[in-house]
Amino acid sequence: MAPNGSEQFMNKDSYKTQDGGATRREFIKKSTLAAAAAASVNIFKTPVYGQAQAPSANVAGANNRLRVAYIGTGNQGQFHIQNQLANAAANNIEQVAVCDLSKTRQADAAKIIGGNVKTFDNYEELLAIKDIDAVTIATHDIWHCKTTLAALDAGKHVYVEKPMTRYLPEAFEVYDKVKATGKILQVGSQGCTAQAWHKAAELILHGDIGTPVWAQGYYCRNSKEGEWNLPVPSWATPADLNWDKWQEPVKDKQAFNAEAYIRWRKYYPYCAGLLGDLAPHRLLPLMLATGNPEFPTRVTSLGTNPVRADKTVPNPERQVPEQVEILAEFPSGLTLVIVVSTINARSPGFVIYGHKASLEIGTSGERIQLIPEKPYSDDIDLANYDGLTPIESVPEHEKNWFESIRGNKQPNANIELAIRAQVVISLAEMSNRMNMMCVWDEKERKIRKPDGTEIAAITYGTLEPS
Repeated sequence: MAPNGSEQFMNKDSYKTQDGGATRREFIKKSTLAAAAAASVNIFKTPVYGQAQAPSANVAGANNRLRVAYIGTGNQGQFHIQNQLANAAANNIEQVAVCDLSKTRQADAAKIIGGNVKTFDNYEELLAIKDIDAVTIATHDIWHCKTTLAALDAGKHVYVEKPMTRYLPEAFEVYDKVKATGKILQVGSQGCTAQAWHKAAELILHGDIGTPVWAQGYYCRNSKEGEWNLPVPSWATPADLNWDKWQEPVKDKQAFNAEAYIRWRKYYPYCAGLLGDLAPHRLLPLMLATGNPEFPTRVTSLGTNPVRADKTVPNPERQVPEQVEILAEFPSGLTLVIVVSTINARSPGFVIYGHKASLEIGTSGERIQLIPEKPYSDDIDLANYDGLTPIESVPEHEKNWFESIRGNKQPNANIELAIRAQVVISLAEMSNRMNMMCVWDEKERKIRKPDGTEIAAITYGTLEPS
């Protein structure tokens, strides 16, 4: 990642005593920075970002071309193919193979890449190609786990779309496999590569806002036709698609349904709705920005369908909510609020509130404003960090993954951040669907009710529908 260069954008007043000595404010800041630097040594002894992870085997050298393949070549998969094709020379990659259960989507992906790209409808056959270095996975959510595990077992590095997995037990399967193989995994929450979140982490670790108290993030849209009601193409037929394989992991199997295939984000058997689709784009960057992402202690969530936009159009109605709120608490005392909507597009903005100052963060990660609390305004200056780069960008996030593979370092949306975020996502789904608050036991990897009763994490077949 490029150096943040934020100092050149910093706009703050400085005050000196007449004899040139440091003011009380400067003395306090220097003392705080020194203490934070000492504390950060201890913080990062725990591999929060995977620093202590064993090196990856067969790491590609800085000048080696990476051979990349793709599993899942629908809309998002083709988006990744196009981005990586446009930046293939800069990233020194070669696109060699694609896999999808749809013949049409296979052919479309191969046409984008051109040349002698290989096509598969079986991801295991694709992964058997020994000289493939890395795979980009953009299937629907229920196949994230199986394809990721298979890719890691085959010695490939992985970029997997968010959420990392459909259910929590799968997430820990992936986590343990990444740790065992030492491969580089990046989750497709591209906001994590925007510089503002990294600058926020730096400021927080330096003690510039005091103790973080709470944070808020939003992803709000307003879709008149109902979110995810994409046009159903004429080629979406049983002749084109291996439907039985497509729905293999779910319990509630059904006869071929083109609506469910194209608009799968509306239905619980295939996804967690907004919790798995839009919430990760806010959750992961905010957790990264704390400088020390934690597992949650308690999570609660509300999901509602007040508009029922599908019915108004009309379209088959969704099973997942149109509006979701998440409230998560962490061991440090920080609480995090995420709101995701498809029925009102107003967003209050991204803020991390500390007891001495707050950070207001630009939507694309392009700026930060540090605003002191009135009782601490004599010790902390208002500061603006503008023009931060890179901003939120899928090509930059992909570039970060390729650079991390070559440098054998952890990427921005790495496994340590991803597993912590997935616990929040999965517990939020359980909270909403089971009408309960979920308490997380980090050491035992167990979920409990507030009264201490243990409850199993939901998975395929636990709830209806699933």
